Amino acid sequence: MAAPIAVSTKLTSAAFSGRDSFEAFRETYGRAVMQLEIEPHPDHAFELDFSITAIPDFSVASGRLSPALNRHTPKLADNDDIVLIFTPRGRGAIEQFGRRADLRDGEATFLSNGITALLHGYEPSLLTTFRFKRQLLGPFRNGIEAALVKTITRDNAALRMLTQYATLIDDLRSLATPELSLLVSGHMHALARILLRSYDAPIEGAGRRAMRAAKLKALQNDIEANIGSATLTVDALAARHGISPRAIRRLFQEADTTFADYVLERRLIRSH
Repeated sequence: MAAPIAVSTKLTSAAFSGRDSFEAFRETYGRAVMQLEIEPHPDHAFELDFSITAIPDFSVASGRLSPALNRHTPKLADNDDIVLIFTPRGRGAIEQFGRRADLRDGEATFLSNGITALLHGYEPSLLTTFRFKRQLLGPFRNGIEAALVKTITRDNAALRMLTQYATLIDDLRSLATPELSLLVSGHMHALARILLRSYDAPIEGAGRRAMRAAKLKALQNDIEANIGSATLTVDALAARHGISPRAIRRLFQEADTTFADYVLERRLIRSH
């Protein structure tokens, strides 16, 4: 039987009851599915109710969440996808790369799924998250990280179009064939590219150094995850991360090694 074109999942804290209900939810859904260490606000009962729809190379999750501090760590990440967090209603903040984006009703920001991030929720909120494949977002003049963790205001035309287009995904009938799913995924990535490029600004000083360190760490995580693959090449890595092979070689040179030497060292350590 062929795999489904679209997969829909429901996450709700109400599915867990009893004295240890939150711990059960945090382990079953928080860490395994959401890839977050969830810490509820002490003055609010924990509540989460989300619907997730996934199609090839793209997914969207929407629902409500009580106030909480959420930590995303590399230990919980299994990819370096780019995530757009949109707050139709609520107030929160995202911290990553030494930067902070404060969000209010109708605002959004991008972050990387491959490195540590803090997600603050200050009040009961409605949230929508969009997950994009990094390699489908194309190259950026300063690297894709330059456009992340910046507040996107509610009057941004590309943001409005992207969030409105996403309502199609609520109707699984609109994703009933491979052609339709690929079409929707392609359109969502195209809108994300437009939105990201409007925030692709130069970075200077300490911020640039932090960004380059984050890029190197993301590359090293990718190498570790694919260390046994015969297709682990600098070209394949560049395609997955949306940067040039030359830029990858330069990052490793700045760390006093080369891509080939680093991969060989990790393989020798794994073999040992």
